Amino acid sequence: MKTIDELLAEGVSGQRVFVRADLNVPLDGTTITDDGRIRAVVPTVKALADAGARVVVASHLGRPKGAPDPAFSLAPAAARLGELLGAEVAFATDTVGDSATATVAGLTDGQVAVIENLRFNAGETSKDDAERGAFADRLAALADVYVGDGFGAVHRKQASVFDLPARLPHAAGYLIATEVGVLRKLTDDVKRPYVVALGGAKVSDKLGVIDHLLEKADRILIGGGMAYTFLKAQGHEVGISLLQEDQVPAVLEYLERAKERGVEFVLPVDVLVSDKFPDLKTKAPAHPTTVAADAIPADEEGLDIGPETRKLYASKLADAGTVFWNGPMGVFEHPDYAEGTKAVAQALVDSPAFTVVGGGDSAAAVRTLGFDEKAFGHISTGGGASLEYLEGKTLPGLAALED
Repeated sequence: MKTIDELLAEGVSGQRVFVRADLNVPLDGTTITDDGRIRAVVPTVKALADAGARVVVASHLGRPKGAPDPAFSLAPAAARLGELLGAEVAFATDTVGDSATATVAGLTDGQVAVIENLRFNAGETSKDDAERGAFADRLAALADVYVGDGFGAVHRKQASVFDLPARLPHAAGYLIATEVGVLRKLTDDVKRPYVVALGGAKVSDKLGVIDHLLEKADRILIGGGMAYTFLKAQGHEVGISLLQEDQVPAVLEYLERAKERGVEFVLPVDVLVSDKFPDLKTKAPAHPTTVAADAIPADEEGLDIGPETRKLYASKLADAGTVFWNGPMGVFEHPDYAEGTKAVAQALVDSPAFTVVGGGDSAAAVRTLGFDEKAFGHISTGGGASLEYLEGKTLPGLAALED
C-alpha cells in the first residue's frame, strides 16, 4: 500500500488530488455536534495543500436516497474544514456536475475544495457494477491522483471507495495508515491480558467480532442494549429491555465456546431500569432505579449498567495490557444513564494498557462526556470498519489501495 509520504516525495504540485475523506459528522440542523472526523482528515489535506496540490475532498453524509437532500448537505462540513485549515475552502453544490467541474477547474496550487455529498448520486452506493463504475469514471475526470483517507467507509464497496482508486494512481492518507497500524496491534501484536468491552444496542451487530475475538481475547465485557440478550440466554427476566430473541441460540453457543477456551465472559450484575425511555431532547430527570441483573421487573427496561457492574468492569480493565472498546454501556446521551459508559471510559484513561476506542457511538461518547482524547491510545473514526477488520474480513476500500 503506497503511503502519502511516498506520494509527496514524488511531487504533487499542480496536480488535482482527490481525497476520499469521511466527513460523515452528526448534525443538529446545520450545526455540527462532533467534528472529530473532520479533524482526523486535516493532516492529510494540509500536507497535500502545503505541497502545492489542488485538493478535492469528497465524502458521504448520512443516508440520502441517491438524490440531493438539503438535510444531508456537506456545506457545514466544508465550512468547518476551512476553519480547521485556516484557509478558504471552496464548495461545489453537486458531485460531478457543472458546479463540481467549475469549482475544481478554478482551484490554484495549494487550494482546497469540497464537493457535495457523494450519496446524492445513486451511482455511489449502487450494487450494479456498471452504474457504480460510471459514477467512478465521472469522479476520476475531476482528478489526477487518488488518496484514500475515509477509514469510516473502507468497509463499503462503493464507487468513491472501491472503484475510483482503480482508475487513478493511488495512496493511503495519514488517517488510514494510522487506523490500520492500530488495528494490527489488536490482531497481530497483542500485549496481554487482552480485554474487549462491547456495548451498543444490538447483539447481532457484534456477533462476527465476538466470534473472531473468542480466538484472541482473554476477557470480554458486555454492556449496552446487547447485554439483555445475554441475560435472557442465561434464563433471566429482562422485562421490556431491548432483546433480540432470535440471537439467543448464538449467544448460548458463544458463552459455551468462551468457557471451553478459557475466555472470561463478564456480564452485568446490576442495571438501571425504568418503565419508560428517557427524553433525550429535554434531558428531563428520568429517576431510574437499580436492580440486580437477574431481577429486572417485567414492565421495566434496562438502560445502563449499575454501580456494582461499573466497579466490576473497572476491576476487569485495570490489569489489561490491551483494551478494545466498542459501544456504550447505556443510553449515555441522557445524564441519568451516562455513568456506565463514563466508568468504562475512565477505566481506560486510568489503565496503563494500549487502549483503543472503536469509533461510532463510543468515540462520540468520549467527546460528549468530556474526556481528553489524548488520554486514550487511539480513538478510531470508523466503528463498522474497525469491527469488520477485527472480524478478519477483507475491507474493499483497503484492498483497493493495495498495489
